[in-house]
Amino acid sequence: MIAIVIGTKAELIKCVPVIKELDKRSIEYSIIHTGQHSLSDLAKDFGIKNPDILLYNPPKTSSRFMTKTHKAIFWGATLIKKIRFVLNKLQPKYVLFHGDTLTTASAAIASSNFWGRKSWENAHLEAGLRSFNLFEPFPEEISRRIADRFSDILFAPSDLSVENLKKEKVKGEIIKTGNTIVDTVLISLEIAKKRKLKKPKEKKYVVVNVHRHENIKSKERMRRIVEIIKNISYPIYWPIHDNTKLQLKKFGLLNELKDKEIYFSPLLSYIEFLWLIKNSTYLVTDGGSIQEESLVLKKPCIILRKETERQEGLKTGINFLTRLDVEYSKRIIEMLEGSTFKIPKFKNPYGDGKASKRIVDYLLSS
Repeated sequence: MIAIVIGTKAELIKCVPVIKELDKRSIEYSIIHTGQHSLSDLAKDFGIKNPDILLYNPPKTSSRFMTKTHKAIFWGATLIKKIRFVLNKLQPKYVLFHGDTLTTASAAIASSNFWGRKSWENAHLEAGLRSFNLFEPFPEEISRRIADRFSDILFAPSDLSVENLKKEKVKGEIIKTGNTIVDTVLISLEIAKKRKLKKPKEKKYVVVNVHRHENIKSKERMRRIVEIIKNISYPIYWPIHDNTKLQLKKFGLLNELKDKEIYFSPLLSYIEFLWLIKNSTYLVTDGGSIQEESLVLKKPCIILRKETERQEGLKTGINFLTRLDVEYSKRIIEMLEGSTFKIPKFKNPYGDGKASKRIVDYLLSS
C-alpha cells in the first residue's frame, strides 16, 4: 500500500497522473489530505477519489494563512505529529509527497527516521529544484531542501535537478523521471476539449497571475509589479487570489490599474486556467508551476521574481526572469508584442509526459 500526503492544489495537480497510474494498475493507495487547501473540486475535475484521511478542515479562502508567516510555521510544526500518527496506523510500503510546500516538509520529516523507526520508504516527487536563495521563494526553497534531506527516494524532474542533488550529496537514491506537470497538462487538455471549453473573445491577450508571499507582502515589490503590468498593451485576464487583492488594496495600488483593460475574476479551476493559458499570447506571473506549463504549451512567460528554481526554462528562449526590473520587463513586453517575435525551437527539459509511469514502474520494481 502507498500513502500519498497532499496539502495544496498544486501538489494534487502534479500528483494526479501518479494517482491515475496507480488506479490503472489497481494498486492500493491512501490519500492523506492535510487541509492546506480545499481539494474536493479539483479531485472531481480530474475524476479521482476524494482524500481518504483529512487532518485539518481546509480553508474557505484561497490561502490558509493570508500572508501570516508565523501562523504557517506553527501549523506546519503541528502537522508532523498528525501525519506520523496516521502513517503508524496505515503502515504503508511507500510514503509519497510532492514539491515544496509546508505539507511537503512536514510529510518528509514525519515519514523519516528522525521521527522514530519506520517500516516504509519515503519518496519526494519533484526533488532537486533550487533557486539557491533561502528566501526566494520563501518558504518553498527551505521546504524542498528539508524534503530532499529526509527522503529515501528522490524523483528528480530534469538533468539540472539531478545535478543539484548530486552536488549536495543527498543520501537518498536519485531517479530522473521527468516532471509530472507534463503528464497533467496533456490530461487536462483532453478534458478541456471533451468539455468544449470556450476561448476568450480576444485573439491576443495576456494572463497575469501574482501570489508569491515575498511579493505581495512588500509594497515596493507590488509597486514594481503594477508598473510592469501597466506596460502591457493587450487585454489582461487576471484570476486573482484573495490575499493578492487584499494587499493591492492595502497598498493603494489597485486604482493604478483602473485604466487598463483587465478582466479580474475569482480563481478558475485548474483545467479552465490551463485552457486560458493555452489560448493566450504570453504570461506574466510569479508562480512556479506555470513556468513549467508555459514550456509544455510553448507560451512566453515573464517571471515576476528575483530568483527562480525552474532555471531550465531560462535556456529555452521563452522564459524571462525579470528580477522585478521594470525597464527590462518593458523591453521583453515590447519584444513579445512586436510583429517579428517567433517562438524558438527547443526541447522541453521536463520530459515527454511519461513521468508518472516511470515513478510507478520504479515503486513496483524495488
